[in-house]
Amino acid sequence: MSLTISFDNGNGSLEGATFANNFKIALGLEYVAKGIKATVNEDKTGPALIQGESFRLFDANAILRYLVNDFTHQEDDEYEYSLSSLEHLLHQKQVPKEHINECVEKALNNYLTSLEEPISATRLISFVNAYSLNPDVVNSKFPQLPQRISKALASAEKNTPRTAHRVERTGVQNVVEGFLVKDQGKEILPHKGERNIIITSALPYVNNVPHLGNIVGSVLSADIFARYCKSRNYNTLFICGTDEYGTATETKALEEKVTPLELCTKYHKIHKEVYDWFQVNFDYFGRTTTPLQTEIAQDIFNKLNDNGYLEEQTMKQLYCPVHNSYLADRFVEGECPKCHYEDARGDQCDKCGGLLDPFELINPRCKLDNAEPEMKYSEHIFLALNKLEQKVADWVGKKSEEGFWSKNSKTITQSWLKDGLRPRCITRDLIWGTPVPLEKYKDKVLYVWFDATIGYLSITANYTKQWEKWWKNPEDVNLYQFMGKDNVPFHTVIFPASQIGTGDNWTMLHHLNTTEYLQYEDGKFSKSRNIGVFGNNAKDSGVPPSVWRYYLASVRPESSDSHFSWDDFVTKNNSELLANLGNFVNRLIKFVNTKYNGVVPDYSVKNLPGFDSLDLDISQILTNYIAEMEPAHQRRGLEIAMSLSARGNQFLQENRLDNNLFSNFPSKSDAVVGVGLNIVYAVASVIGPFLPETAEKIYRMLNAPPLKIDDKFHLAILKGHNINPAEYLFQRIDEKQVDTWRKQYGGSQQ
Repeated sequence: MSLTISFDNGNGSLEGATFANNFKIALGLEYVAKGIKATVNEDKTGPALIQGESFRLFDANAILRYLVNDFTHQEDDEYEYSLSSLEHLLHQKQVPKEHINECVEKALNNYLTSLEEPISATRLISFVNAYSLNPDVVNSKFPQLPQRISKALASAEKNTPRTAHRVERTGVQNVVEGFLVKDQGKEILPHKGERNIIITSALPYVNNVPHLGNIVGSVLSADIFARYCKSRNYNTLFICGTDEYGTATETKALEEKVTPLELCTKYHKIHKEVYDWFQVNFDYFGRTTTPLQTEIAQDIFNKLNDNGYLEEQTMKQLYCPVHNSYLADRFVEGECPKCHYEDARGDQCDKCGGLLDPFELINPRCKLDNAEPEMKYSEHIFLALNKLEQKVADWVGKKSEEGFWSKNSKTITQSWLKDGLRPRCITRDLIWGTPVPLEKYKDKVLYVWFDATIGYLSITANYTKQWEKWWKNPEDVNLYQFMGKDNVPFHTVIFPASQIGTGDNWTMLHHLNTTEYLQYEDGKFSKSRNIGVFGNNAKDSGVPPSVWRYYLASVRPESSDSHFSWDDFVTKNNSELLANLGNFVNRLIKFVNTKYNGVVPDYSVKNLPGFDSLDLDISQILTNYIAEMEPAHQRRGLEIAMSLSARGNQFLQENRLDNNLFSNFPSKSDAVVGVGLNIVYAVASVIGPFLPETAEKIYRMLNAPPLKIDDKFHLAILKGHNINPAEYLFQRIDEKQVDTWRKQYGGSQQ
């Protein structure tokens, strides 16, 4: 008799029921009766089936009995057991473990006392049912199966398409701890013999809302680098604060009819709220109007004086006769003598970038009331930079190379040194500022450009009483500073000269990272003229901070001016974040939850062809990422981080992660899932400095703590680890929104 046999392809049944059907068919083929010729149909698209010339059987028990030609024992209790023991699997019902265990124990105690041949069809069915319910218990009783049963078992496993695992999800974590980001503790301090980095961004001036150019040029760039360093497990302290003294604050306070301190407190809060929304994670965000600022600034002043680096000079100043006040350089406007821009400030021209003296301006005017300023003379204290010039030049020559200063930092600094350093005034005729600690000058204050950089020290001192471990420890600590190019001379000439002049063993600038200007579409951001997108506008847009951070980092003006574009902003969200990063992470997380119940399988890279090449690719990407991020080349670092996500997408495509792979190639599917989740883990680590909120979501989905950034790819997530359900990382932005935003933020601060 000639028959055609088809194994069960599952067709929506639980995997246990499908396996039991195929095990019975395989046993029937092994124990097939004489005279029966059975051919296996290799097409795995239907249910269990035996087909003869004039009949079909779909029930696996009946197929087994027919093949072995054994219809005996149908009146026994064992026959009833064979019919009922898998009932819950056939009907996909949840049954308590206790009931399943009782079924298996009943079979082992009452029916499966041995597997000696001959074995009846009923006994084979009882064995399959018990084995399908709990293979471990059955294997413990029969560690050595008869040869034909063993062959049938292998055939059943081969021919049973895998269905979604229902492994119990317990929430357990199984991650290699040696690859994680360490906790720096409540008080971050340097440790001898380790890498210690203190990071500052230029202190934002307090009396206005920062715009996107301010943010990317200083605090955001510093935050990205600080997060990178902490993810490398360097001892890292990131401090910043508001620069609060000076004429601008005093004058604006008069306008708003509040005290200067009240004004500073108001805007300090506004700044902090903006940076908090942008997820700039300062270890401490302070302010310069503190007793420690006075103490430290006056100490530096006195040491400079004692060492002969301060001198008295009479200087001319511009005075406004309308509001009866000396004018700070930035409150004098007029025509630039170099490029003839009509709205140049007294300290710098916004158009050509040249540093100016207010007396150089053509047709100067008071910014507040357009009055023509008067020239007056007053005695002041000057920092004798000429006496410190050679020491500063030697220091710049050494540190600018050792610390890989950005090109524009070197160029601007060298232009100052090339022109020769001259004494510069460090006092002003104001009330709002750090008092000059000399009786003769008790009615004057320290000039803000001398005083503000000392704010880095006092803010650190407000963070920790052990601040000198950071700032008077050049042997163990490196200082990294981030700012726009207009702040360079104060950090490469003035502040270092002040430090050198005291004779103290200061931690001095190691790496200076400066940006050019971020332009707004076809124009310019301008704090004074309210042109462009400001920090509060970004929040009001409804777009998450991670998208803003990504876009700003991607257009960061590192070597030349760059432009903010609403069209580009939307494109990068939709085509890069959503289509690349979001697609890779969510595709894999959803697959693991659907097919594996969120439990990482017992995977082996031996089952993954090409793993060595993949491992090499990913490790090279990580090495290149670190090489760019160490000198804070953040645009390139972000590109490389996204290339890792793209490599992850390529990996899933190459291995065709889908239902077919899971069902019919389980070992490879397990390896793709295990390795893929670890690629996701690595992606979270390298995008974390740029997109902290996104990284946190990925870590939450992976149910794993933050992974340190390493130059090698690690399989840190192990078998049995439980992940969480998928979350959307990004949402598509409608291109029509661009016109709305242009109208809303095109030329004014909202």
